[in-house]
Amino acid sequence: MNRENIDWHGPMVAVITPFDSNGNIEENEFENNIQRMFDNRATGIIVGGCTGEFWALSNEERCRLFQLGVNAAKGRGTVIVGSGAVTVEETIELTLEAERAGADGALILPPYFVRLTEDEIFHHFEKVSASTQMPIMAYNIPGNAVNAITPTLAARLATLNQVVAIKESSGDWNNFYATLIAVKDEIRVFCGPASLFGAPAISSGADGTIDCFPNVWAPGGMDLYYSVIEGRTGDSQNLQVIGQKLTDLFTSGGRTLYPATKAAMDFMGFYGGPPRSPLMSLNGTALEGLESGLKQLQVLK
Repeated sequence: MNRENIDWHGPMVAVITPFDSNGNIEENEFENNIQRMFDNRATGIIVGGCTGEFWALSNEERCRLFQLGVNAAKGRGTVIVGSGAVTVEETIELTLEAERAGADGALILPPYFVRLTEDEIFHHFEKVSASTQMPIMAYNIPGNAVNAITPTLAARLATLNQVVAIKESSGDWNNFYATLIAVKDEIRVFCGPASLFGAPAISSGADGTIDCFPNVWAPGGMDLYYSVIEGRTGDSQNLQVIGQKLTDLFTSGGRTLYPATKAAMDFMGFYGGPPRSPLMSLNGTALEGLESGLKQLQVLK
């Protein structure tokens, strides 16, 4: 299996997992948000990834989310679900559950917390690949996972039968571009921090973008991709500037990305709801600054 066996492309959205005030998954709001993403030209969704707070979910909840995501998409686009875990046994178990749920692919990051060698990371993916028929998108996010998928390791992972794509979310342009060059002929490459450099990534040959900002910034977050492939250079440049400013806004002034995303959705009239512990809802000057910044960027009217 390789990049030609799948049709993953375009702007995909890392969707949030909405919770109510008691911490339960708001299933109706989850479906509503997914439908809104497809209405705004998303080609796919990522369910239960970092934006979806997978680390705060039980395995039972993660599996429930897999099924909810497939059902909510209603065949309108690609559904990739996060099935990464620390141990290979748990990763395989979750990936098989994703397969049974009818997902199109599994997003798998390296085992996290404990620092690993590249051989150890490769061996982890090798075992998962041999245990499933599910197409796998490898996930490089060393800022969260500790362990990085370097361009050299990405090229090794591209030789595994089920690995058909990579989400490159290092946030480092040089690493992204080196990975793109190393693997683009074998597997599909998605730019994770599309808000930072999605436009140049697509111009350089990436297959698509994956980002959390379309939860708030739609259709702008999707149009970042379409403006490039449609040759609207001025639009793509303007959208990239907005994306960069949104990134700065959501990660400064006492704010972190995932609680800020949910709070911004609430400001926009969509359901973001509270994050799960250990994350905390924004309040005070952090919340006020977010609202002010969204208005300055004209994302919030």
